[in-house]
Amino acid sequence: MKTIFFVLCALGVILPYYQLYLFLISDTPTMDFFISEIYSSSPTSMITWDITVAYFSFLAFLIYQKVRNGLSIWKYLLASLVGFSLALPLYLYDNYDK
Repeated sequence: MKTIFFVLCALGVILPYYQLYLFLISDTPTMDFFISEIYSSSPTSMITWDITVAYFSFLAFLIYQKVRNGLSIWKYLLASLVGFSLALPLYLYDNYDK
């Protein structure tokens, strides 16, 4: 299972950043265009909000684990700067079999 979580960590970096690369080499790589695109339709807005709520749920869980068990959460907070798709699999990788 740890191998699967490790592969998901790698995919959590590669797949989103490949899409970011495609956006950056497009004709309109501006922040205004980026924001308008993530809310351009109901399905993309749904996915955006789904991931946003999931991330903040994970963040609340990390803070709870820090208070309750003294978990060092810095690694996961730094990973979340790369993306939630890295932070969550990294947490699962680190805490599998505990």
